[in-house]
Amino acid sequence: MRRNILYCHGEMSEWSMVRFSKSRGCNSPVGSNPTLSVLRENMDDTVFEEDDEAPDSQGKTLIVPDIHSGERLDQFIVSMIPSTSRSEVQRWLDADGVNGGSILVNGTVYKASYRVRSGDIVTVVPSPRPPMHAQPEDLPLNIVYEDEHLLVIDKARGMVVHPAPGSPSGTLVNALLGYTSRLSGTGEGFRPGIVHRLDRDTGGLMVVARTDSAHAHLQAQIQSRNAKREYQALVWGHPQFKTADVNVPIGRHPTDRKKMAVITTGEHAARHAVTHLEVLESLQSFSLLHARLDTGRTHQIRVHCSFAGFSIVGDQLYGGMRQLPALRNALLAQRISAAIGNLHGQALHAVKLSFNHPGNGERLEFHSLLPPPMQQLIDILREG
Repeated sequence: MRRNILYCHGEMSEWSMVRFSKSRGCNSPVGSNPTLSVLRENMDDTVFEEDDEAPDSQGKTLIVPDIHSGERLDQFIVSMIPSTSRSEVQRWLDADGVNGGSILVNGTVYKASYRVRSGDIVTVVPSPRPPMHAQPEDLPLNIVYEDEHLLVIDKARGMVVHPAPGSPSGTLVNALLGYTSRLSGTGEGFRPGIVHRLDRDTGGLMVVARTDSAHAHLQAQIQSRNAKREYQALVWGHPQFKTADVNVPIGRHPTDRKKMAVITTGEHAARHAVTHLEVLESLQSFSLLHARLDTGRTHQIRVHCSFAGFSIVGDQLYGGMRQLPALRNALLAQRISAAIGNLHGQALHAVKLSFNHPGNGERLEFHSLLPPPMQQLIDILREG
């Protein structure tokens, strides 16, 4: 049994209860009543864990549960392996053993339209993706620190970290390759040096490895939580807690492939995710939060804040594009609305990064200022 919990601590009570509902615009968890309390200590959930990346070359064996009986084969696989898409599954089906890829149901090849039945054994062996190699580009980089082992980058908002379908160029990796050829070769060819990632519209601090040994050392620190990644987020509303530990699993949204979601049943794949939140300041109808990650799931802070009922301002995917409540000061309301529109993305920034140097063990700590549009909005709220 996995415990899915949001621990809340503060002056209001030792166990403050935070509630959420669809009417408040938050991201309701899949498989859960949206009016349930966020404090969930004894949930008897079985969650199928899956890496954020594609399945490994050894493949996976899935047994169809009753709840998925009657689904198309491609839909079933996508729901159980959140890193895939239906087009990717179709490519594996088309491979039919070529280049190692195949999908079998009870040992037999079927089309994507096959309707799976309860108890079917589905074996998935992905075929390798076509090679993608990033090309050097002369793009601006904000380098905070560098030596022969690593670089620390203050990534600009709006920049994708590495090439992917839809973003083949103009990424941080392209910029890094244009700056230096000394990057770790760990991982796939389109992600040299990348130890961890930030969303496109989330700016701030990232560490990049220059050697394979530094890459492994830094990744181990992230996995052991020795490396600290800290953020600030401006959210809608006023949480009823001073600090909270959000411990609920995250997986690919079952119907919207662009989104992630809190998954609270075994019907869909999800991974353990923990975010520590602290209220720094209350500002008009908003709150400034500090967030620290224990895990690094896709969109983690955005999903967890939305789940708790406090969507990040400007977040189009997770309920952050709300209507500003009526204010007595019409001019102030106009300035706030204009500043929110000027964000062009979520009000979330990676403000602090600390880790042990992979070469000499020295503890390094870096800080990043909030981007001007986010700081401007906060300043306007403070003035009011």
